[in-house]
Amino acid sequence: MSSEKASSQKVIDLKRLLEEVEQNSESTLFAPEKKEGDTAKINVLMNRAMRFLSQRDHGEAELRRKLLTPPVPFVKPANKKSSWSARRKPEQNDFADEVIEKAKPEPRPVPEEISEEHVQAVIDYCYQHHWLDDAKFASRYISGRSKKGYGAQRIRSELMQKGVDKETITAALEATEVDWCVLARDIATRKFGENLPTDWKEKSKVLRYLLYRGFFQEEIQSIYRDFDD
Repeated sequence: MSSEKASSQKVIDLKRLLEEVEQNSESTLFAPEKKEGDTAKINVLMNRAMRFLSQRDHGEAELRRKLLTPPVPFVKPANKKSSWSARRKPEQNDFADEVIEKAKPEPRPVPEEISEEHVQAVIDYCYQHHWLDDAKFASRYISGRSKKGYGAQRIRSELMQKGVDKETITAALEATEVDWCVLARDIATRKFGENLPTDWKEKSKVLRYLLYRGFFQEEIQSIYRDFDD
């Protein structure tokens, strides 16, 4: 029981640190080096989270994975300074035969380990401010990918790879207004022309293409039923 109390107290302390970051009039959200300890580390993670979320929507699992991955430290490459003696004419250069060693690049610093508790605190903060919502993320993702011509099967697979749970994906797909049969027909005619091929060899190309785009067999067969009618 004592360990559980200690763990819950740690989460409470982290949330207080987040509130401190938000309420501090001289917030170091964009200048984390000015503070020390957990607050500075959470500031860094918060800054990264906002940068990721400002670029595009993220699900919780994808954002968590990115935050737990230490960023690669940037090391400025060493400038190659030309030697004054090397620029002189050979007859004026007393050091023409001298070997000039290239400056070695500085070694990259080892990334600091990221605390899962800090990441969880940032995730909770994002939920509290409605920056994270897996249901809305799945819905917007389905809308965006379907407009690019991808079927429900492929979109489902991509969302699962991003860590969205099956129930959320299923609910979002059921709620969408996309007519997958109509979309399959549009994608096929865009690729192969209005008069779709009917001989087996050419027809199989349409089948493989639409399967690759993530459409189900039933949806692909429906466009030929409509075509035959």
